[in-house]
Amino acid sequence: MSNIRTPNWVKDAVFYQIFPDRFAKSEQVAKPSNLEPWDSPPTTHGFKGGDLLGVAEHLDYLADLGVTAIYFNPIFQSTANHRYHTHDYYHVDPILGGNEAFHTLLDAAHERDIRVVLDGVFNHASRGFYQFNHTLENGAASPYLNWFHFNLERLENGEADPYPTEPRRDSLDTYGYLAWWDLPALPKFNTDTQAVRDFLLDVARHWIEFGIDGWRLDVPEEIDDDDFWRAFRRTVKEANPEAYVVGEIWFDAGRWLQGDQFDAVMNYIFNRACLGFFGGERLDADQRPGGYELRRLDVTQFADEVDRMLSLYDWAVTQAQLNLLGSHDMARFLTLVGGDKAALKLATLFQMTFPGAPCIYYGDEIGMEGRDDPDCRRAFPWDEARWDHDLLDCFRRAIRLRHAHPVLRRGSYRRLHTDEHCNVLAFARQHDGETLVIVLNNGATRYDLDVPVAGLLADGAHLKDLWGDLPASAPNLNVTDGRIAGATLPPRGAVVLKTS
Repeated sequence: MSNIRTPNWVKDAVFYQIFPDRFAKSEQVAKPSNLEPWDSPPTTHGFKGGDLLGVAEHLDYLADLGVTAIYFNPIFQSTANHRYHTHDYYHVDPILGGNEAFHTLLDAAHERDIRVVLDGVFNHASRGFYQFNHTLENGAASPYLNWFHFNLERLENGEADPYPTEPRRDSLDTYGYLAWWDLPALPKFNTDTQAVRDFLLDVARHWIEFGIDGWRLDVPEEIDDDDFWRAFRRTVKEANPEAYVVGEIWFDAGRWLQGDQFDAVMNYIFNRACLGFFGGERLDADQRPGGYELRRLDVTQFADEVDRMLSLYDWAVTQAQLNLLGSHDMARFLTLVGGDKAALKLATLFQMTFPGAPCIYYGDEIGMEGRDDPDCRRAFPWDEARWDHDLLDCFRRAIRLRHAHPVLRRGSYRRLHTDEHCNVLAFARQHDGETLVIVLNNGATRYDLDVPVAGLLADGAHLKDLWGDLPASAPNLNVTDGRIAGATLPPRGAVVLKTS
């Protein structure tokens, strides 16, 4: 039996990712004057003025949707609207309402049994970070010299340049310090320095003790030091054994998922597979989210990719994976699939019936679209007349289904059938005496149900559809000769079958 342990609550969670500047704003939070209009197209540097009390005031919306956990993009003091340029790791940005607003939000979320996970940016800081600025002011005499990677010759000659007129390659030589991806605003920490390690681990502990329920780790592979991440995990778990540690890794993350570093990762493998299959011919395959190719997949290719994905990690890790269809780092799902709402509906049902914790990118549930950053980070439209209510209803139903059936959160996954002619996938989830059979018709034609279930369901078993895409005139379904047959599934339709 595996000795890997992941937080129990994550296996039952439905996450919602919020980009704090763009979700909601409260009149209770004082704002600077030069804000972009809420509904105007987002820009790279502009601020909309979203805040944490605004989120608190809309927690009922999230609870009604079925959300049980929120993942926030960074909330700490920063001069960037995305706040990945951290100035102060101990203070929430004043535009978001500061520490007091976060405390209010955290209490309000926990009262509704909604967990809160914060984005931890520990690979790099910002030009305004005190220790970095101290070194720029004092050069080689600064006691914080070894907190970053400086070119000492350039620093001593006063040639370190944190504000170049244009970004240049090879930051250590051209800027005089090592910057993440050679972006001058992001000086990279030197985590070989014990004081830096102590500082970052104290930040991790501080906010867990403050009451957060976990950390999402930004670009953790850039800190190429397993001992650091082992120490990070120990620090977090000592403060709260059930805290969630999830890394942003876009590829096979087995190195970090052995039980001694992360609990799970953002499952971009899942994301790309869903785009490839459900997007199909409408998929914008010219896009490269995170630098990775998008490929159109037929049903067999998709099912094979799912099987491969499920074989990558220990089952405890798989159950805690953060399964996402979109994020702030890519064009929105609906945009990538050419506005095909049926693709998003089917993908969401698959997401909610698949092992791991589903994560909704804010606004996907009401049909928000957007191209690459910054367009994928539009402000949430609180005018309900602008919402796609049919899509919202689909999300709510899929989430309710997941909450209602532990088998969808805890059960094993078994591939049953693929039909390449109709682009149909059938699979089963089993747990504690309950079996559900899910059939997804991603094709443009009707599909006459014919799914083998010998050894899974007994002949004579009567089945009912929990999803509702079968026509009202459909006959009652039974298992006969080890197969489910006798009804027709509409194009782009689905059934979730349970013995009655």
